[in-house]
Amino acid sequence: MTNSEISRRRTAPTMDTLPKTAVPAGIVDARESARAELKAALAAIEVKGNFPRRIDKASKRAVAKARVFADRNPVAAVAAAVAVAAVVGGAVWVIARAVSR
Repeated sequence: MTNSEISRRRTAPTMDTLPKTAVPAGIVDARESARAELKAALAAIEVKGNFPRRIDKASKRAVAKARVFADRNPVAAVAAAVAVAAVVGGAVWVIARAVSR
């Protein structure tokens, strides 16, 4: 079973599977509603403001995509790695030359 098949099988979120940034529906008490909204707002701020976690997740996604690309097309992956190395080497050379003058 692939990830896309798993994601297609998921059902609508219930009270147990709501993300922590969502406010559950059906809260009647005004105080409980305000607490739930505050909790969701603080969770959203934490999710948005936690840059190390976001960078970590983004880098893991990029590594996974690069591995899939390398598995599907190894020749193009080697060519891309050589191109990236050439660009980085050229940038280092230009910076070093500019600093030495």
